[in-house]
Amino acid sequence: MKPLETITVLEFSTMITASLASMMLAEQGARVIKVEPMAMGDPMRYIGSRKEDISALFANCNRGKESLRIDLKSELGIQVIKDMMPSVDIVIHNFRPGVMDRIGLGSEALRALNPKLIYAAISGFGTTGPMRDAPAYDPIIQAHAGIAATQGQGDQPAFMRTLLCDKITGYTACQAVTSALFMRERTGMGQHIDLSMIDSGLFFIFLDGFQNHTLLSDDHERAGMLIDILYDPWVCSDGGVVISAGSYEMQKRFLTSIDMPHLLDDPRFATFENQMRHIQTLKALVAERCKELSCDDMVARLRAVDVPCAKVMTREEVLAQAQLEANGCVDVYDHPIAGKSRRILAPPMFGGERLQPGTGAPGHGEHSQQVLESFGLSDTTIDELKAKAVVT
Repeated sequence: MKPLETITVLEFSTMITASLASMMLAEQGARVIKVEPMAMGDPMRYIGSRKEDISALFANCNRGKESLRIDLKSELGIQVIKDMMPSVDIVIHNFRPGVMDRIGLGSEALRALNPKLIYAAISGFGTTGPMRDAPAYDPIIQAHAGIAATQGQGDQPAFMRTLLCDKITGYTACQAVTSALFMRERTGMGQHIDLSMIDSGLFFIFLDGFQNHTLLSDDHERAGMLIDILYDPWVCSDGGVVISAGSYEMQKRFLTSIDMPHLLDDPRFATFENQMRHIQTLKALVAERCKELSCDDMVARLRAVDVPCAKVMTREEVLAQAQLEANGCVDVYDHPIAGKSRRILAPPMFGGERLQPGTGAPGHGEHSQQVLESFGLSDTTIDELKAKAVVT
């Protein structure tokens, strides 16, 4: 039995945040019904590599779900959703503040129908303030949350080339929803959850990216940040190697292994504190030596003295790692629409066992009939809704 079996989720979303959160709930056993508009459904279906209406991005964020294609611009469509509420445990959406209220599916309206309902509303910037209604996409939030500043050097910002804040927010939403489920077990009552991308992004980056903006007393000592040591790859003759030598002993072993122990006699590098003060100078001196070594030679030298390191891998090398095969986290399966596909299984293992994924991502409206039947609608009622183009 999976941890969240018997839990039913209605997801109203486009793109990543709510889709990812509810996909993780589905992986842990919840029944997730993705409520999609009539015209084209979630636009994520058509972004990037795809086959018919299943893009790779959509497949990665929506597996294990059922798709209900319904017209939420009609009173009949809204009433169908309201009629489902007594049997729903979680509603999650990522629409702008006020949108769900305007169509009659806001938190107060739905929780009045089911006081045990957990209602999670994801926004870009929050429900108040000057940017409440501003559009929010991942690079916009990376800029506002300080992630671009943290990734950059000096006055030159740089962006993480991944949907970082979208995914962070999805993980945060999943954790908040499961906490609310635990609270409901104790109190019998549901919960309203507000969650913004900007808060999630800043919470994520702050612990290390804002080290020099945390201690506010005038007498504290500022120093170099750990991230300035760990994340720039050393350029070798045939690629890059990343090294995590986060202590003086590791730095000693590192410098010795690449035949540069003499740098330890320099007062600028004789202690870890001094190394941190002069880290850019130290890196410039070591960089020239690294260019003389191959990646394999560099890694072999460092591993021989127990300095954490890795060759910077290509995507193909990542997927070919023996460690991933041993972990059993990469799965190849046949999707009924997209065909042969690869997926990464959910990371948590319960009782030593990895949870097996459910079905692949659904086609647009693939499960409308069976979803409505499972909520007690008769064939006659469903046929009437189809005739009026409320569902398909």
